[in-house]
Amino acid sequence: MLAGFLAYLQHERHYSPHTSDNYARDIRRLLELAGNSALAELKSHHIRRYIAQLHGSGLSGRSLARVLSSWRGFYNYLMRDHHCPGNPCVGLRAPKSPKTLPHALSPDEAVKLVEMKVESPQDARDKAMFELLYSSGLRLAELVGLDLAAMQDTLHANEVRVTGKGSKTRVVPVGQPAIAAIRQWMQVRDQLANVGEQALFVGARGARIAPRTVELQLQKWAVRQGLNSRVHPHMLRHSFATHVLQSSGDLRAVQEMLGHASISTTQVYTHLDFQYLAKIYDGAHPRARKKS
Repeated sequence: MLAGFLAYLQHERHYSPHTSDNYARDIRRLLELAGNSALAELKSHHIRRYIAQLHGSGLSGRSLARVLSSWRGFYNYLMRDHHCPGNPCVGLRAPKSPKTLPHALSPDEAVKLVEMKVESPQDARDKAMFELLYSSGLRLAELVGLDLAAMQDTLHANEVRVTGKGSKTRVVPVGQPAIAAIRQWMQVRDQLANVGEQALFVGARGARIAPRTVELQLQKWAVRQGLNSRVHPHMLRHSFATHVLQSSGDLRAVQEMLGHASISTTQVYTHLDFQYLAKIYDGAHPRARKKS
């Protein structure tokens, strides 16, 4: 049933491999916790007990919310295709955790990271990837999913077309430093890529680069560039959103560029300090302006 569910996620829901892997991990947790009990016989109190066990093992409220979402989606699939009588996850909520915002690099740190010295084709690839992540706020799956053919339009129009969650396509501007880095990578790409490979970014074996490779290369370059924090691709996406919002104050535009369906999701990415928000309010709200 798990294999069928993963095929459903890939072919019907068009989820990325990374998202499907997360679902698979969560469903395996459910199967392990259920043991010899049939999934169709599980009730809400069973699911509550499993969630409590996972919480006791150290999973945060946010992780448990994702687990519950995976289980809920799995049961919906079982009801549709395997005659499961009900969904025991409906109406259940994960324990709340203190809200934590993801860390963003400062503008100086971000520039220091992407201004890396290029000494090899692999360096050129890494610089192009990191410049593009920071320049356009791409998700990791969107980056590794880029094809070579799409880059011709990007180099001419200074924008990149990506397919994000739910197979939604959006067009995002690309800055000149990123364009220059992509051009530099294109000049040496054939030294790493297999003949006929369509992926823009390739790994050591010449095929499409793996997400994990991007993560490891970014961590390596962060250390080389003297950054103290543990940098990961999503941090560059968050830094992009934070820096654009701090400069423009246009939350709706940032929402569009990030590809968020709801603006409330974008607000999680924006931890502007209170003084900045107060400045925007004082300058924009007619009832906030001081009388002369």
